[in-house]
Amino acid sequence: MGTALVHYTAAAASDKGRKRPSNQDAFAYSVEQGYYILCDGMGGAAAGEVASATAVGEIKRRLGKRDHNLSLPEAAEAAIIAANCAVFERSQQEHKLRGMGTTLVGLVVDEHHAWVLNIGDSRCYLLRGGHLQQVSRDHSLVDEEVRRGRMSPDEAKHSPFRNVITRALGTHSSVDVDIFEVETEPGDLFLLCSDGLTREIDDRLIESILRLDLPLDVLCRRLIKAANEAGGHDNITCLLARAA
Repeated sequence: MGTALVHYTAAAASDKGRKRPSNQDAFAYSVEQGYYILCDGMGGAAAGEVASATAVGEIKRRLGKRDHNLSLPEAAEAAIIAANCAVFERSQQEHKLRGMGTTLVGLVVDEHHAWVLNIGDSRCYLLRGGHLQQVSRDHSLVDEEVRRGRMSPDEAKHSPFRNVITRALGTHSSVDVDIFEVETEPGDLFLLCSDGLTREIDDRLIESILRLDLPLDVLCRRLIKAANEAGGHDNITCLLARAA
């Protein structure tokens, strides 16, 4: 396992959903440089859009000229920390942007390994052998209650506090980043998504769609269509990266 070199193909799509007036999600990826980033902004007026775009832009810039003295996950974490500073400093400089922030989920890959980095409740999933598993871990009030055994997954799904996140990028001067390592195999399919997808459709439906033998861009659109048909209450972004 994990001994064969893997190469990636990718696709992404984003939609503002059926209820929101604008799209505060942002994403970027480079198959050549091995990074995939998705952010879901938070803040009044256009602040959420500014936060997510600022974070994605800073990470993209830093990874595009990364320090090769650092390992790939170290470089990615450093880029995210720099993005946190960029978002926080801008929020302090402009009153209308005060308090803005964004979730973040990122994936960086080489020929044998992948590292998932996350802050907040945007997610990374891995489909392997037809089975879907969540790699990232939500930084949300209800998810932490489930991990402590104080709430069942079904209670969490219907809780009025399900939108409360406990960690975000840019809301404070420093931030902790969770990092998860995966030994990759040919055929692995990674999904990065904002909570506009996972709040509307469950993991079983996501798995059934990803198992379809369709191009990645079509799968992204299928996921977004399913979320919109289920209500489309939030922005929906899906980014797929497949190892071959």
